Amino acid sequence: PCRSVLTVACEQTEVLLFDPISSKHIKTLSEAHEDCVNNIRFLDNRLFATCSDDTTIALWDLRKLNTKVCTLHGHTSWVKNIEYDTNTRLLVTSGFDGNVIIWDTNRCTEDGCPHKKFFHTRFLMRMRLTPDCSKMLISTSSGYLLILHDLDLNKSLEVGSYPILRARRTTTSSDVTSSGSSGPRAVGSPCHQNDSGLLSEKHVSRSSQREGGSPRNSLEVLTPEVPGERDRGNCITSLQLHPKGWATLLRCSSNTDDQEWTCVYEFQEGAPVRPVSPRCSLRLTHCIEEANVGRGYIKELCFSPDGRMISSPHGFGIRLLGFDAHCSELVDCLPKEASPLKEIRSLYSHNDVVLTTKFSPTHCQIASGCLSGRVSLYQPKF
Repeated sequence: PCRSVLTVACEQTEVLLFDPISSKHIKTLSEAHEDCVNNIRFLDNRLFATCSDDTTIALWDLRKLNTKVCTLHGHTSWVKNIEYDTNTRLLVTSGFDGNVIIWDTNRCTEDGCPHKKFFHTRFLMRMRLTPDCSKMLISTSSGYLLILHDLDLNKSLEVGSYPILRARRTTTSSDVTSSGSSGPRAVGSPCHQNDSGLLSEKHVSRSSQREGGSPRNSLEVLTPEVPGERDRGNCITSLQLHPKGWATLLRCSSNTDDQEWTCVYEFQEGAPVRPVSPRCSLRLTHCIEEANVGRGYIKELCFSPDGRMISSPHGFGIRLLGFDAHCSELVDCLPKEASPLKEIRSLYSHNDVVLTTKFSPTHCQIASGCLSGRVSLYQPKF
């Protein structure tokens, strides 16, 4: 958060630490995990968490990197996402076992942290909390996007214990349409047969539903509209949130991996216009087609700290995208219908497919990492 350290999650068990200003290599945690490291999240300016395909999460202290603070066990498959609620000091993780697990870092010991399973869904890919931790978004490989509204992390959710808001497809206008269905798939694999078992309304207690308002942890199921994908399934591979909580940013790929899109969806707050109408909290506002390079690999994109630009992996480089040519705020250039994102600048310095990119939270700097392990840093010339 104070931009003093850039951490890099790598295959083959490693975590790399750099000084982002001098570009100097600080340290390599050569055996941070027993399998690929997937994600890193700072809890404050010294403590950070890593997660891995070895099914564990590790806590680290920058002041003592020779040993882990502790290792957290609870997932049964690859752990892919780490979020943190600074208000409650609860760590939230999710993995390919479909579980979202809550860890109480207030009661951490060398043996780990108390934890509980919060939520479960099939085909889980990415999980994110909004900046104010009022919502949890979960993307799936079957093209669904789940939103938990009025989030209460202290309450575990089991099937039958939460109210569900009817599934529907997001639109590019205010017209109400019915939801579509998409076949589940693994990234890089062919489309499988259609399976509606992600979340079935018949398994949810209807007595917990109420018209109009949303109770705590009410669940909304959406099939985000993706340009050119109306009749084909898609996989939501990357999920990020606007720093001010105004929108969500998705990277979607077709079931056959022959197309990829970067899409921005505006949050539409409030209850449905008519109680009988399905709720739809997201509206597609901007999108752009991406280079179909590196099939099967997930490309992680991001918003700039002020939310005016998007950095998106594009082939062997990254593209800086804006809502208009002047890098205006999203709220100042919301179109009535979905509009193309504007390419502000392209940056190419890699010899392999770029998989991840990140803005510095406080400095005019961007980092990108490619499949062969090269990390590049960019900053403007004044």
